[in-house]
Amino acid sequence: MRWILITGVLAANAAFIGLGVAFGYPDVLAEPPARILAAFSADQTAISAWFLLLALGAGALVPAAVLLGRRLPDGPAAALSVHAGVLAGVVQVLGLLRWPFAVPALADAADPRAAETVFAALHGYLGTGVGETLGYLLTAAWTLLVLVALPRVPLWFGALGAFSALAVAAGVLGADLVNFAGYVAWSVWAVCLAVREGGRNSVEVLT
Repeated sequence: MRWILITGVLAANAAFIGLGVAFGYPDVLAEPPARILAAFSADQTAISAWFLLLALGAGALVPAAVLLGRRLPDGPAAALSVHAGVLAGVVQVLGLLRWPFAVPALADAADPRAAETVFAALHGYLGTGVGETLGYLLTAAWTLLVLVALPRVPLWFGALGAFSALAVAAGVLGADLVNFAGYVAWSVWAVCLAVREGGRNSVEVLT
């Protein structure tokens, strides 16, 4: 579980930085569909690769949630955390995979207006609706459920997890800067969680 979660966090953050450099992500998403498709076309191979890496990082939450759920003390919070974590990973992967698999065809389409219409529909449904809204809420829910299920967590660890969960969920309200800060904090929290759980049998680094 430790290396799956850490690798997922590192992959997602590397991909986010790469997309920021190559695609102006995520600010580019506020542009009209025509400009987004044009920016994508400018370097679609690299951009598609970064989105695949981002999807891989997000998808790592699926096995990590399952494996962590087996280590947590039995209880409703532990059981629910598995479902929330798996769903959080799945919806984010579904939203992200539109970029490497659907958007290249739209960027190269012979009818730009039709392509922009389809892109807007995919962007609204798979992007905003599934990947972002459900992804934010389910990631926040998984984090809080894990905190409830974990025994004897330090105050700072619980506070960091709670803050990151609430800040990530704030993305649903359009609080982009708060959401960004939440994901940065969540990345730190997730790595600490992986170290704590992975090293439980050797050194309790967080207690």
